[in-house]
Amino acid sequence: GSIRTLSAHGREGRGVGGPLMKIMVCPLNGPRPIMEFTYGGEVRVSPDPDTCTDAEWSAYVFNRSGSPGVKYEWWCHIASGYWFIALRDTARDVVIATYPAETARHGLPAHAANAAAPAAAARALDGAP
Repeated sequence: GSIRTLSAHGREGRGVGGPLMKIMVCPLNGPRPIMEFTYGGEVRVSPDPDTCTDAEWSAYVFNRSGSPGVKYEWWCHIASGYWFIALRDTARDVVIATYPAETARHGLPAHAANAAAPAAAARALDGAP
């Protein structure tokens, strides 16, 4: 998976407290502590601001699906400023895979629980944070 934990034994002498540390695998920087990342929101299709109605734009800006499930999300490695996409099960807080943002241009892999997400990611890439 793209998030893993280090056991307390694996961290001896590193000065990090607690029994486990969450690690996210960045497509550019490799495995890094989760505290080095920031969440950028769900990958969603942005309506064309020049042609959409006020109601469509308002729905895009203010309405989010808060339902748990498998979703493509924007994440940023803070130290490098590198934006990428993670496929994450929000119900279990598990990252299934991570992808460079450019992957969305060619279509992200389909996931059984989220078949519409790859097409949405490809259309949304132009609106990347």
